[in-house]
Amino acid sequence: MNTTRARLLAGILALMLAPGPGHVAAADAPPSDNGEGDWAQTLREARGQTVYWNAWAGDQRTNAFIQWVGEQTEARFGVEIRHVKLSNTAEAVTRVVTEKAAGRDQSGSVDLLWINGPNFLSMKTQDLLDGPFVRDLPNSRYLDLSPGSANTTDFTVPTDGLESPWRLARFVFNYDAARVDDPPRTMPALLEWARDNPGRFTHPHPDNFMGATFLKQALIELTPEPAVLQQPVEDADFDAATAPLWAWYDALQAHLWRDGTTYPANESEQQRLVNDGAVDIGLSFDPASTAAAIREGLLPPSARVLVPAAGSIGNVSFVAIPYNARHTAGARVVANFLLSPRAQAHMQNIEVLGAFSVLDFDRLDGEQRARFEALPDAPALPSREALGKTLPEPHPSWMTRLIEAWSQRYTR
Repeated sequence: MNTTRARLLAGILALMLAPGPGHVAAADAPPSDNGEGDWAQTLREARGQTVYWNAWAGDQRTNAFIQWVGEQTEARFGVEIRHVKLSNTAEAVTRVVTEKAAGRDQSGSVDLLWINGPNFLSMKTQDLLDGPFVRDLPNSRYLDLSPGSANTTDFTVPTDGLESPWRLARFVFNYDAARVDDPPRTMPALLEWARDNPGRFTHPHPDNFMGATFLKQALIELTPEPAVLQQPVEDADFDAATAPLWAWYDALQAHLWRDGTTYPANESEQQRLVNDGAVDIGLSFDPASTAAAIREGLLPPSARVLVPAAGSIGNVSFVAIPYNARHTAGARVVANFLLSPRAQAHMQNIEVLGAFSVLDFDRLDGEQRARFEALPDAPALPSREALGKTLPEPHPSWMTRLIEAWSQRYTR
C-alpha cells in the first residue's frame, strides 16, 4: 500500500510540474501528423538548448524579428536563439563543409541556417543537411506542400523536406512619385525612360544579390524562351537565351547614373541614392521595404512600389538544419514556431518586419485569419493582389553564369 501510494503521489506531482498551456500555445504546436508523442519528445529534448541560427544580418528589421523569435521560443519552449550574423550565407556553408572534411559529423557549430538557391543546392548535393523534417513540424499543416509549390521548390530545385519556409520575397521597383509621373513597368519601357531621363537610374553591382536579381528579372522578360531558364545552364544555349538581354543592356548602360562607370554596392546604397534625389528609381526583393523605409526616414513619403507588368521573380526564404547540428531538436522547434500563425502575423506587420507570410490562408481558422486582417496598412505597402504574378527563379546555375558574363562584358 505504501509503495502504491508513493507512486500515485509521484504521478500527481509530475502532472503538477508539467508545463501548462501557457508554455506551448495551441496555435504554435498542434499535434503532429506523426503522432503527438513524437513532437512531445522533440519538445523535451529541445528544452534548455541554445540554437545557433546563422542568418544574414544586413537588415535591422530582420535582426529585430529574429531577436523577438528568440524571446518567444525561450519563454514558450525553453529554447534560446543565438543569432550568428552573416554578411554572406556562404560563410556558414563553408564552415559546415570544413567540419565535414575534418570528420566533425556531430556537435557542429551551425544549428539552423537561413538559406536559398545556390547555397541550398550545394549543401543538398553534398549531403550536408538533416532531414527530411518539414512534414514532422506540427505547423506544416498550414502550408501548401504540394509538389512544385513555392514551399517545396527552391530556385527550381525540389526541397525534399530538407528546408522549411518562413517568409516570401518578391522583386519590385520603388520610385519617388513626386519626381516620376509614369514609371516604366517593363524592361523595354525602362530603357526608353532611361533615354529620356539620363543618369536617373542605376542598379546594384551584379556581384551583389540584388544586382544579380535585376539581371535575372530582365533576362526572364527579354529571353525568347523563358522555359529554358528552368534547366541547368549547361543544358541550354546560353548565348541564344541571353542575346536579347545583352542587346538591351548595351543600349541601357550609357544612360545609367554616372554613365554606368560605377554602381551602388548593394540595395541600401541604391536606396540612399533615391532618398538623396540622385536617382529616381530603386529596387528591392522585399515589397514591404519601401513602406518600412518611409517610416524610418530612409525614403521620402512620396516613395511608392512598382511591380513589373508581367510579374516579378519571387521565392521563399527557408531555414535548414545541417547534418551535424549540435541542437537538432531545438532547431526544429524554432522552425516550427516560425510557421505558427502568431509568428507569421507578427512578421507581416509593417511596424515589425512587413515580410509576407508563407502560410496558406485557406488552412487558417477565423481567429488565425483575424490576426492578419487586423494588421496596419500603409500607402506604400502593396497588397498581395497588387503583387501580381510570381515568376519562378531560374536554375541556380544561371545566376553564376550571368554574373561572369556581365563582368566580362562591362567591367572596365
